[in-house]
Amino acid sequence: MASHPPYEPLPLTHEDHVPTQLYNSPPSPPSSSFHLPTGDHDGMPYTDDMGIPMGAAQPRFLGRALYDNGAPSVRDSYASSHATLPAGSGDRGSEYTTDSVYGLNDAPTPPRAYTDSTTYHDEPGFFVHGEQPRRRDEKRARAAYASPRSRRKPILIGLGVVVVLAIIVGVVVALTVGKKKDSSSGSSSSDNTAEPTSGSSSSSSSPSGKVALVTGSDGSTVTADDGSTFTYVNPFGGTWYWDENDPFNNGARSQSWNPALNETFNYGVDTIRGVNLGGWLVTEPFIVPNLYQTLQSRSTTTFTVIDEWTLMEAMGNDTANGGVSQLEDHYNTFITEQDFMQIAAAGLNFVRIPIGYWAIEVLEGEMFLPKTSWTYFLKAIQWARKYGIRINLDLHALPGSQNGWNHSGRLGSYNVLYGPMGIANAQRSLDYIRIIAEFISQPEYRDVVVMFGITNEPQGNAIGLPVLQTYYYQAYQNVRLASGIGEGNGPLVSFHDGFIDLADWAGFIPGADRATLDTHPYLCFTTQSTAPISTYSNTPCTAWGAEMNNTMADFGFIVAGEFSNAVTDCGLYVNGVGQGDRYEGTYTGGGTWPALGNCTTDWLDYQNWSNSTKNSYKTFALASMDALQNWFFWTWKVGNSSAGIIEAPHWSYSLGLENGWMPTDPRESVGQCGNISPFDGPLSAWQTGGAGAGTIAASVTSALAWPPGLISFAGSASSAQSVLPSFTPSGTPVTLPGPTFASTSGVAAPTASIDVGSGWQNTQDTAGMMGPIAGCSYLDPWIGSTVSPPAPLCTNARRALEAPSTTDAATSLITPAP
Repeated sequence: MASHPPYEPLPLTHEDHVPTQLYNSPPSPPSSSFHLPTGDHDGMPYTDDMGIPMGAAQPRFLGRALYDNGAPSVRDSYASSHATLPAGSGDRGSEYTTDSVYGLNDAPTPPRAYTDSTTYHDEPGFFVHGEQPRRRDEKRARAAYASPRSRRKPILIGLGVVVVLAIIVGVVVALTVGKKKDSSSGSSSSDNTAEPTSGSSSSSSSPSGKVALVTGSDGSTVTADDGSTFTYVNPFGGTWYWDENDPFNNGARSQSWNPALNETFNYGVDTIRGVNLGGWLVTEPFIVPNLYQTLQSRSTTTFTVIDEWTLMEAMGNDTANGGVSQLEDHYNTFITEQDFMQIAAAGLNFVRIPIGYWAIEVLEGEMFLPKTSWTYFLKAIQWARKYGIRINLDLHALPGSQNGWNHSGRLGSYNVLYGPMGIANAQRSLDYIRIIAEFISQPEYRDVVVMFGITNEPQGNAIGLPVLQTYYYQAYQNVRLASGIGEGNGPLVSFHDGFIDLADWAGFIPGADRATLDTHPYLCFTTQSTAPISTYSNTPCTAWGAEMNNTMADFGFIVAGEFSNAVTDCGLYVNGVGQGDRYEGTYTGGGTWPALGNCTTDWLDYQNWSNSTKNSYKTFALASMDALQNWFFWTWKVGNSSAGIIEAPHWSYSLGLENGWMPTDPRESVGQCGNISPFDGPLSAWQTGGAGAGTIAASVTSALAWPPGLISFAGSASSAQSVLPSFTPSGTPVTLPGPTFASTSGVAAPTASIDVGSGWQNTQDTAGMMGPIAGCSYLDPWIGSTVSPPAPLCTNARRALEAPSTTDAATSLITPAP
């Protein structure tokens, strides 16, 4: 095994915060928990007690290193070799080798008052998995699907106006036949699938008598939901489908080789080739830097804007430019309908969409814009449906933060399953998982939103594998209660590996109905190198391929939810605002990093990359895709900085397409690693909702009973769950609303006559929503891990999980921190 230098220590706590209010409780005095990294009077940022700037994101890869006792891991980055690893290296060897203000445009002229920027997703480098025998390659062949029956009538040319009109009427009738609610079901249905010939499209009558196009293929004209039109470009035989009078029709197909939305996607046979829509509904400084820079530059901002919490605070102060409505401006422009069309045109069939818990609700004092992002997620469902793209919904940010990183909404400490508010925050999170699952399991949505990542990147090594698995199992039960066990309905439940070795997940809830593992391999956050990108041509194959294959055999289905083209940490805000980078020796997050060169000239000047360099990046991307097999690139789009350029080019799939270093057809990746023993599927029936799905042994379920007995604190012994603040199911669950459809044909919107679902699939799911217990005390959800629980916890001596009587007032008290 290749040796690696030790990682720098992880700063577990950041303490400089005035706690917010919870449940209308009185303000609390200053506590020791982290919040705003303000600057001093000279404009220099404050640092924490470890010397880390208060504007710096915690590098994600450090978490694992801290809990590995300094020992090298098979998941350490192979980038330190500066080149491809030899086949068979390591103790096991490797068989694998046998005009948007936020977008990509130049700065507008004249300049706009409000612009966006690009944010970085700083994932841990230790996600790079070790060398293990690889037994699977991506299988190109998949189960054959019956060709859908065409519903278009041939239009005879030159027979006269009367004949043409008669044929149009026939088309309308044909398109209407079979457009029932069951077009949203998971079973195959040829009746609802339209496959017009290239460049042609079908039409339907609107209530006003107008003829509106409802489907088409390459070269056809699409009317967007805002009424604008553009040409549908898809060289891969995909077809779009949108009928405002039948908005839940699932006849669209992303590419000819992928099943339409009303056909079955065979996981383990059909391949997931996807991109993340990072930085959209959960903002990040490196993906949308101009948004952060713009708010930082205004005189109303006197603190460092480092995450969405501080971004919202800055917007709230910036009333002259629209206040918090500026965030909706970002939602409205950064990702649009045309992005979904372009994603299908790039040969991709899935999108992973990160959302924050604030899409559902926020409590008083939490600095997020509530509910607004949900309306844009509903737009995403509509656009994905229109272009035949499936969605992996990723719950990216939990109350209190599950990892303490800027992309969890708030930089600082992590407080889910950890610290004094660890149980209470987990209970809230489980409620939000349940609420989302009830919505997406409805027949109107379940064939589009087919995967649900229940928690992005929890700090598994600190939380502990048993506690994390207990939480995951409870979340799994919430999702399956909403969607039904063994029926094939509802989403796959995706568990992030929590930065824990994939081998440790073998045997986790065997028999679970539609469960999958999520891992995020990155090369760029460990040892830096000046070696050119051409030397990395086979590194993904040796680093990732074997372990992905082993996991398919030992756990089941696994997907790489994130990866990128970056092999160094160069890029604006890649490590967080003001944190510098390792490559230039300016990284302030810990450790000693010698300066190796200049990021701009060595890595970021993509405008001047030679064809050879672009081809090397393309080779690296193809090797990554082949090694990971089922994947989501991070991310689809990176926006301009205030300088009017993209300063993190390795993270943008669309930029790579435009400039020639990403493949125009991702199927080119098949066989890139030279694998000789590919996994040929299919997965076992229980993994795909077939016979036996959901049959879990009683010994397994009893070992994973919720809540866990112990919750860890940084620097102290674990504490019994019974002494921590927790909630009780005393409230009414929030129900997420369905979409409101706009008309694109000049007639009144038809939403009133269309059933968009109740928002709650399982009417037997009647448990209350978690809320505070009268007489018990609660800390700020973002308090940090070093603060002790309230004492006494409950003045009425009732246990934290005991349900209150119907006469109790569900009020809460925040106990001041010591």
